Amino acid sequence: MFANSGWRGTLAGMKRKELTNTQWERRQPLLPPQKPQTGRPALDHRRILNGILWMLRTGAPWRDLPERYGAWSTVASRFYRWRKAGIWQRLFEAVQQQAEAEGKITWAMHYVDGTIVRAHQHAAGAPRGAEAEA
Repeated sequence: MFANSGWRGTLAGMKRKELTNTQWERRQPLLPPQKPQTGRPALDHRRILNGILWMLRTGAPWRDLPERYGAWSTVASRFYRWRKAGIWQRLFEAVQQQAEAEGKITWAMHYVDGTIVRAHQHAAGAPRGAEAEA
């Protein structure tokens, strides 16, 4: 999903790990219109999307977002609005369909990341009653 631009970190003015032109062209039609019907014009979707991807990649707090992506509050607001509108689900499904059409998905393999499996509340390290006393 990201561009790998080599040791310099830039490719035709693009920062490392940002969407390539091809990636952007495939995702742009899945996003809401750039210019809203009312109000002031929205910041560039590509810039915002790169900011969101930076956040997801680094795990940093919103307030630590580099200024090149715009105001952190704008990027966060767009992230949450798109989530509420189902944009992320639509993007995920489209990327998955594109990858399947290109033969890049092997449905015979399945992976489960244990870091997302929730444990029962009693498995969180609390004392076990009689066993803890023994």
